[in-house]
Amino acid sequence: MQSAQSVLQQYWGYKGFRPLQEDIIGAVLQKKDVLALMPTGGGKSLCFQVPALMQEGICLVITPLIALMKDQVEHLKARGIPAEAVYSGMSKREIDVALDNCVYGSPKFLYLSPERLLTELLQERVKKMKVNLLAVDEAHCISQWGYDFRPAYMQIAEFRKLIPEVPCIALTATATKTVAKDIQEKLAFRPGSKEFQKSFARENLSYSVRWEENKPAKLLEILKKVPGTAVIYLRSRKQTQLVAKTLRQYGISADHYHAGLLHEERVRRQDAWMQGRLRVVVATNAFGMGIDKPDVRLVVHLGLPDTLEAYYQEGGRAGRDGKKAYAVVLVDEQDVSGLRERILREFPEPEVMRHVYQALANYYKLAIGSSQLSSYDFELDDFCRTYSLDANQTWHALKKLEEQGFLQLSEGFYAPSRLHILLQHQELYAFQIANASLEPLLKALLRIYGGEIFAGYTRISENELARQAKDSVNGIRQKLEMMQKMEVLAYEPQRDKPQLTFLTPRHDAAKLPLQLKQLRERKEVCLEKAEAVIDYVKQEHLCRTRFLLDYFGEWDYEKCGICDVCLQQKGDDAHDGKIFRYRQQIRNAITIKALSPTELEKALEVSAANKNIMLHTVRLMLDEGSLTYDSTGCLVLSK
Repeated sequence: MQSAQSVLQQYWGYKGFRPLQEDIIGAVLQKKDVLALMPTGGGKSLCFQVPALMQEGICLVITPLIALMKDQVEHLKARGIPAEAVYSGMSKREIDVALDNCVYGSPKFLYLSPERLLTELLQERVKKMKVNLLAVDEAHCISQWGYDFRPAYMQIAEFRKLIPEVPCIALTATATKTVAKDIQEKLAFRPGSKEFQKSFARENLSYSVRWEENKPAKLLEILKKVPGTAVIYLRSRKQTQLVAKTLRQYGISADHYHAGLLHEERVRRQDAWMQGRLRVVVATNAFGMGIDKPDVRLVVHLGLPDTLEAYYQEGGRAGRDGKKAYAVVLVDEQDVSGLRERILREFPEPEVMRHVYQALANYYKLAIGSSQLSSYDFELDDFCRTYSLDANQTWHALKKLEEQGFLQLSEGFYAPSRLHILLQHQELYAFQIANASLEPLLKALLRIYGGEIFAGYTRISENELARQAKDSVNGIRQKLEMMQKMEVLAYEPQRDKPQLTFLTPRHDAAKLPLQLKQLRERKEVCLEKAEAVIDYVKQEHLCRTRFLLDYFGEWDYEKCGICDVCLQQKGDDAHDGKIFRYRQQIRNAITIKALSPTELEKALEVSAANKNIMLHTVRLMLDEGSLTYDSTGCLVLSK
């Protein structure tokens, strides 16, 4: 077996591990169940990727984020590590090929959405796989006390019965003590399990809250004071566009980003920011997941996030290089009342949820009992127009139906075109000879992608094929679709629309088995989390970092010394120290001779910067009676 150090060096080029990583890897190799609580950017992925590569077999990785799943697979492949992913939106044939590769081929990692775990197809294939580790990413999703509960995660404990000897590592960047305990129970951790927690403190990150009526002006002021790369977070897509435009008008290189943009546009803007050609990204929370840019100097929230967990993750994207960085919230009273109202709006009445579910069944013409794990392109605006539904209320109803485990909504992830040749080499050659009009395209496919397209689904570019085959892009697509009908190949065209997947067979909407008690409990949890955010921005006495760490169950932290509260207290202490020194100097000067305030100022040689503090000290001494004026208007000590 290779050592952890040699695997790290071979595939990632790093010379050493970060704190806790080696301890976690050691526990995994001892076949222990492990909970790893590590802050954003703390290197969680290596904690399961390294031990999986050290052992024979494949690691199953459960994650709810399709975009992140796809990124991880691409990053692993780029390092020469074979990996596969199965997620909603893939065709049955694609899933079949991917799972076959994991049984009979060389992949070391299979990324899965939790909804797939209890499907018969997956379970039968897993029985044939040599699984060496089960990794559960974003593990807080399993807890109803967490901020991002996903009912499909509850299936993992049942799934573990298929692989009872395989250790489980659960990873999360944000979990309170209650959630951490709940994760271990819900995942059926075995006796002797280990928990590792890296401190959530960020010594270089200064947290601040500014109560502002004129946020754009304050934002400009902050951007002028803090040079370097920045992210500005808002909730509204429209507002991201307006704020970015305002910044450009003041000469600041900025662009907006949200999930509603086309994939090519999102990639272009993200790349421009990553490479330093764009200074500021103004975005919804769709931006940043999986992005690791170390030199972000500033993250500003123009308003309030729903939870401190979300704020910690988003603000924590600043300063990952260890240098001084700033996380700032600009807030007003309207934001506070708006947050409370927003949480209440997120819990529509059960009748609304049933109505939206019925509309979905009509929209896709689904029969009762059909369509389990079927995925469809979904556009909210078109759906709401068709059935005269309120878009905001409908969106919240969909999210609650998702929380209840009836469906999954993947917001605008990009799936490039993929292709798999179904014939053997000799059969394809015979087909090519018999169909001369398709020969240029088939030659281009083999020239560009080689034998890879026989082994499984491969990403292709219709533009590149058109260039090589001297054809139009539209012509290439038509030919590929025609060959698919002839069962020569399987072709999945590019998609960039949100996907809606029915996780259960379609119910009769009138009898939809909503878990009303769970909905009430989730509402209470969400309101409590909103109040914690409000407490964070309203309190002025506790160090901001300490407030966050207390929330996550770290109670032994003193002060960061660099947040707005700590700096204010330092200023207050310095101010108090100056008053104390001026008291002594004033007493000494006036003991020698009665002086007017102007004469006193000259006698003490007070600088312009300290003049107000000296005069303030005089007023304090007059108010308390230790100083008084004589008949000539000079200051004297009271008897």
